[in-house]
Amino acid sequence: MRLRHKPWAKDKLSAYPQYIIQNPVDWKGKWDQAFSRKGPIHIEIGTGKGRFITEMAKANPSINYIGVELQESVIVSALDRLIEAEVPNLKLMNINAEKLKEYFEKGEIARVYLNFSDPWPKTRHEKRRLTYKTFLDSYQSVLVNQGEVHFKTDNQGLFEYSLKSFSEYGMLLKYVSLDLHNSDYEGNIMTEYEEKFSNRGNRIYRCEVQFR
Repeated sequence: MRLRHKPWAKDKLSAYPQYIIQNPVDWKGKWDQAFSRKGPIHIEIGTGKGRFITEMAKANPSINYIGVELQESVIVSALDRLIEAEVPNLKLMNINAEKLKEYFEKGEIARVYLNFSDPWPKTRHEKRRLTYKTFLDSYQSVLVNQGEVHFKTDNQGLFEYSLKSFSEYGMLLKYVSLDLHNSDYEGNIMTEYEEKFSNRGNRIYRCEVQFR
């Protein structure tokens, strides 16, 4: 799907420093100060339009959340949602997930969420998948010891690839659902894509994995 360019996006992101972290490298090692309180930090890589991360922040006020999104033209939609919701425990970052360790110290992040990531189905694009080993290196570099990655997708090929990637990396598989919406899992918060794909009859896959 082609992404519609929004030339005004950069200016809008700059206009809301209370929601969009402007200079994230400055907060490395002191993210509690960015939120003006202590608490575990969960991040979503590829936060899209922000439905999941905003609803998670509402449901879990004791946890601090950061939505990470590379595309300016996408994260402005998440910003609009955050402005409307006014949840104090959520910030957004317009950065590349490959460079997480430039912005966070080891142990600053408690959990990583990956929701409906681009599957990059062609073999030559494997390194772009958010469950490829270099991205797993990036997540491990900022997570607490035995930190977790929670992953959802409707793409069976990507899910199977990811399970293999997690296993080869030596991660512990804690939970797997091959049909989330017909399982006994409670507390699921849907993304925009999840609702759309589910309404089409697509099966939703989900897993929770832990670094050893």
